[in-house]
Amino acid sequence: MNEFLTWLLDAVQSVDPIVRTLLAGVAVMLETSVLIGLVVPGDTIVIVAGTAVASLAEGVLLGIAVVLGALAGESIGFGLGRFLGPRIRHSRLGRRIGEENWARSERYLRRRGGPAIFISRFLPVLHSLVPLTVGMSGFPYRRFLAWTIPACVIWSTLYISVAALAAGTYRELADQLHYAGYIFVVVILLFLALVFLSKKVIERAERKHLEHDGPDRPAVADVED
Repeated sequence: MNEFLTWLLDAVQSVDPIVRTLLAGVAVMLETSVLIGLVVPGDTIVIVAGTAVASLAEGVLLGIAVVLGALAGESIGFGLGRFLGPRIRHSRLGRRIGEENWARSERYLRRRGGPAIFISRFLPVLHSLVPLTVGMSGFPYRRFLAWTIPACVIWSTLYISVAALAAGTYRELADQLHYAGYIFVVVILLFLALVFLSKKVIERAERKHLEHDGPDRPAVADVED
């Protein structure tokens, strides 16, 4: 396990830091735009890039690239929602996503307003649909950014920090413990399991909130100009 894991981490780290950082930013941009996030695992991309972080400066630069990529992708989604939202919703791709998910995204934004944008960054499906929905709703772009920027910063910092810490700890232990590779894998899996469970808890709480509210109410003040 140690030999394979060392080879894998070295392969990632051997990529030029600038190229690696740019690739991560572009990948996250694609993950957060045009519904690509429904099939591209942005979380995995950030974790893989994070394992190659060798210094605080590299971590900060990677974090900036990931945040900018996420903001660019979500801005693209916002713009598409503003100008092409209904057409996308009724396209073949939109129908495959399901009317239930579109309606859920609309209700979520209507009920929560700005906080829905923040929380959606951490929820499956909604993190790809909400920017489009926000664009269709008439929500001001500047307020959209005010809610999504802190969410993107927290999300990227969490993933990069855990990946870098796990990889750094493994490298320190690899020559001393033959099972250091298993420790690394367990740490990453536990982190992903914790993230998954947290998403499920938040998602369930939001579903109950929507069900408890009953029929749609007028849009909250945050959705108004």
